[in-house]
Amino acid sequence: MKMLSLKKHVVAVVLLTASSFSVADAKQDITDARQETQIWTTYALSPYLRASDLKVSVHNGKATLTGKVDEDVNKDLAKEIAQGVSGIKEVDNQITVHSDYQPSNSNNYGESIDDITITAGVKSKLFWSKYSYLATKVETKSGRVSLSGTVESKDARDLAERLATNTRGVIGVKNQLVVSDKTDAKPGAGAKAKDVATEATTKVEDAWITTKVKSNFLYSSNVSGSAIDVSTNAGVVTLKGGVSSGAERALAVELAQNIRGVKSVDAKGLTF
Repeated sequence: MKMLSLKKHVVAVVLLTASSFSVADAKQDITDARQETQIWTTYALSPYLRASDLKVSVHNGKATLTGKVDEDVNKDLAKEIAQGVSGIKEVDNQITVHSDYQPSNSNNYGESIDDITITAGVKSKLFWSKYSYLATKVETKSGRVSLSGTVESKDARDLAERLATNTRGVIGVKNQLVVSDKTDAKPGAGAKAKDVATEATTKVEDAWITTKVKSNFLYSSNVSGSAIDVSTNAGVVTLKGGVSSGAERALAVELAQNIRGVKSVDAKGLTF
């Protein structure tokens, strides 16, 4: 009986040990997969690496990089990105450099994210504008923005194009907006949209305006949002800081002026 009991105990210990190893291995596999995904995603989002033929494999904190790039600096960049991921202890950089290597120009994950980000930026600018763009459609492909639908006036049409053109990452804008008294197919929807916008304007607070002005600056490719201080008092926006040119100053003023609820813009504090 004692021998049988001992055998059962030994079997139990072996099974428990095997189970522990299994759980530990599973956790490590999950960690490896997470780190691989993080490194690859960063490559895909990088404008210097996204089109390169790169592969990543991680095992127990060691990342192995393979593939081709066209410059040494890109090989070094790939290694630095992998080293920066939490939990990576060692990087085996087997990436080869070929000066005649031609990265793929086909649309990929990184470009898709760029296009989505651009679309969101343009929509944000239009949504908080003093004009109603409820019937405006925004699409982006390879950095080129298409605007379609209807707007209430020529000024609204022109402003939409300028806002899109000056959004970070935009290469070109195709403006297909049509000026119409009706901004929606449903009867009375255009007037209702204006009423909603008017009501929203009366409820706008200074802090809200300041936030939206700063947001528009950050989305813009031609305005340094971090260099401009924005404050609002009773709907009057004050801009202070340094700009690189008169054109940047004028654009900053226009972006601020076209935020819903803004009464005027004081830009005396903008210098260049």
